[in-house]
Amino acid sequence: MRRTAYIAAAALAVASSAVLARKPAPRGDVVVLDRADKLHKQQSDSFMIVSGNVRFIKAAMIMDCDSAHFFPETESFDAFGNIKMQQGDTLFIYADELNYDAPARVATLYADPGKKVRMINRDVTLETDIFTYDLGIELGYYNTGGVLYDSQNRLISQEGEYMPQTKDANFYSDVRLFSHGKTDTLVIYSDSLFYNTNSKISVLRSPSEIINKRGTIYTTDGLYDTALDTAALYERSLVTSPEGRTLTADTIYYDRVSGLGECFGYMIMTDSARQASLQADYGFFNQATDSAYATGHLIIKEYSQGDTLYLHGRQLNAYRVFDTITIPAIPADTLGGTPEIAESQRVDTNNVADVWPRVRFYRSDVQGVCDSMRVTSADTTLRMYVHPVVWSEERQIFGNIIELHMNDSTIDEAHLPDYGFTAQRVAEDYYDQIAGKEMIARFDNGELKTLDISGNVELILYPEEADSTFNKMVNAESSTLTARFKSRTTEYIKMWPETTGRATPLFLLRKSMLFLPKFRLFEGIRPVSPADVMTVPEAMDMLMQESDG
Repeated sequence: MRRTAYIAAAALAVASSAVLARKPAPRGDVVVLDRADKLHKQQSDSFMIVSGNVRFIKAAMIMDCDSAHFFPETESFDAFGNIKMQQGDTLFIYADELNYDAPARVATLYADPGKKVRMINRDVTLETDIFTYDLGIELGYYNTGGVLYDSQNRLISQEGEYMPQTKDANFYSDVRLFSHGKTDTLVIYSDSLFYNTNSKISVLRSPSEIINKRGTIYTTDGLYDTALDTAALYERSLVTSPEGRTLTADTIYYDRVSGLGECFGYMIMTDSARQASLQADYGFFNQATDSAYATGHLIIKEYSQGDTLYLHGRQLNAYRVFDTITIPAIPADTLGGTPEIAESQRVDTNNVADVWPRVRFYRSDVQGVCDSMRVTSADTTLRMYVHPVVWSEERQIFGNIIELHMNDSTIDEAHLPDYGFTAQRVAEDYYDQIAGKEMIARFDNGELKTLDISGNVELILYPEEADSTFNKMVNAESSTLTARFKSRTTEYIKMWPETTGRATPLFLLRKSMLFLPKFRLFEGIRPVSPADVMTVPEAMDMLMQESDG
């Protein structure tokens, strides 16, 4: 028995000397014990103990350690102390303990308490407590919490995977990405995130938040390029800003650096500060210039006063204009001791929105149509061009240009600088009518209160009798007119300097006398509901095609 043991020990010593004397090249998928200072094996053990500068080689992977238990039959081993796995000059893994399962071709690496397993692949570092590396498919993964960071980003998750060959990384459960830019830090929160350390592109396929100082993005399907700070967002993603604006659409392309964005499919933009919203099929916006363009089923809503204004046109172009205002100098007051103030300039901002063509709007107290409209914030005025018509209850106003001045989103004045005509139904086929070269109508809570007209004034009125009936028509002409109205009836009219006119009993009226020369009714094109602003009647199309003459 002793002889047998001696022969086995001698054979083991010879084998050990052979191993230490030569360095065989890797042989395909075979694990080779390349070197060790000492080798020891008990006859009853299925493994040999190697220690001191131990190195195993499997194909292109080199694995170093202080000591190991090597199982020659399966080519598996357990390694201890100063673990280092190296593949070429780009992939390094450091740990305190390693278990290599050769049949599965899987290495599991562990760190001592207070330390981390580290995987380094060029500028990428991954740290975790327990790291598993599949040599067969060249995939590393963890499920005990880990951090991956590269030259720009740091990613934290409970579970993660990394493929050194493709530079793809997948992260799951409580994922956080921190991207440090020149002036801002971007943070992404998600339940799962796919990331490439070369392109720096993140792929989001679960509910996610993307946050930086420009605002927050909420998405369940999107791509974010952290190198370029651009996003491609799908599935009704939502973009918010600190100023209270929101944007959602089927698809959004957004560049945070330039502030440029493009939206496709049922775009909705809201502005809580202005209490307004915009809907369209397509939109383009520039945050830097505070400009936007939208088209396709376009509708604008303004709801600051509770009663919503609905406005439709086929296209919208919104932009910001800077006006330089000169403030005159103030001379010194020698007696009062006030110093002289030099002339200065102030830059005022004017937000402008152009809507065209076939513009229609509705609110319960006022409705209107035209072919193009310009809205300016500096003077809170809506300017209507090309056959503009405005209705308020039974009154209709039209002209060549209508300027509607807004006060807290309520129309308080209508200015028609180039001809105006107003008509109000009194009874069937009878209308109060006033026309002139320039017209200013003032309203209170949507009700006409005063009317000032200058130049070529013409009117037809049906004055009320004491019993609230009317029995005559008054027809008059003058150069200037001022009228006051109360409870939707004419309370006072003054015409000057010279007036010509006549009163005609109703029973003597001929049909040709009922209307002023330019009288027209446009009831067939009047918006009658919020939904009606989206439908352009054929009669409105025909009107807008008429010449301006």
